[in-house]
Amino acid sequence: MPEINAPDLTKRAPRSPRVRLGGYAILPRMLDKGRATVAGKEGEFHYNCPLDERFVEFVGIDPEAMKKQLAAGKSDSEILGWIQETGKHKRTDVEIAEWSTYQDHRGPSDLESRQFFNDYHAKLAPHREDIRSWFDILDIDDFVSYGGKP
Repeated sequence: MPEINAPDLTKRAPRSPRVRLGGYAILPRMLDKGRATVAGKEGEFHYNCPLDERFVEFVGIDPEAMKKQLAAGKSDSEILGWIQETGKHKRTDVEIAEWSTYQDHRGPSDLESRQFFNDYHAKLAPHREDIRSWFDILDIDDFVSYGGKP
């Protein structure tokens, strides 16, 4: 069995959704969750969650096929090459940058999502006025979940 170098997500959070690989937001976090899932160390995290699905749809890849690449021990750069080769949607650098910037700032857009977001924000960091996007809430959740004080 190849060495996967999987993070133990029962002990630390995956990379922030803001971290980029090939310009793509979300991707490094998804790779951390995929490797941890393959190794049985995913904890409370879910590979191919709704956030990951945004990336999957943008590039046009099969998340199960990507998980097989991760299980084969592929590095971040090898996975990026695989995405560029097999993705159905060939994106330009400008498209990738615009999409990633949009993801950085995307917040809840419907009433149900806003209620969930606001309730979660109140639970995690009620005195923080800088929590405005989904990435903000994920970052603070990761921080608090592993012992940080908001």
